Amino acid sequence: MGFEKFLFYVFALVLVFSAVRVITVRNPVHAALFLVLAFFTSAALWLLIEAEFLAIVLVLVYVGAVMVLFLFVIMMLDINIVPLREGFIRYLPVGVTVALIIVIEMGLVVGSGYFGAEQYRLVPHAVDYSNTRELGSVLYTFYVYPFEIASAILLVAIIAAISLTMRRREGTKSQDPAWQVRVSRDDRVRLVRMMPEKKK
Repeated sequence: MGFEKFLFYVFALVLVFSAVRVITVRNPVHAALFLVLAFFTSAALWLLIEAEFLAIVLVLVYVGAVMVLFLFVIMMLDINIVPLREGFIRYLPVGVTVALIIVIEMGLVVGSGYFGAEQYRLVPHAVDYSNTRELGSVLYTFYVYPFEIASAILLVAIIAAISLTMRRREGTKSQDPAWQVRVSRDDRVRLVRMMPEKKK
């Protein structure tokens, strides 16, 4: 067994362990930290297959931005875990059924001839090879329609999130920027002429 295969198995074991701990640990902060570990090990696996751009994007975007935001939200919210644990047994059969279906689907996809390892053997590239350019050329030629569909779905999700936060709620105070801009000096400032005081 070569050193690259040894590194692959080490990172794969750490990734599986951290992914299992994300869904089994009781503390939400620990779950988020295990998810950070899963992202780092996924980036290491992408480095092994010479996908440096995807690895650095995963570390910068997900670990550096998204997971930091998740940690701040989790630590600032007072999450009551007791009601969540009460419904765990009730939904366990559905969760196990969905997990088995996903495992079977992954086995069918990965075990097919399309994802065979013999057609993805790593070959040395030229000095001016750029996997970022290759990724962009594949993404915007062969997968341009799925990319556009995913962009439209993300746009709808952004609009839905904004509309949910902008809805009118009872008992909340808000400012009207248009009214604030129309205010003049006479509406805010009142000049008072006072007589000077005489010293006794």
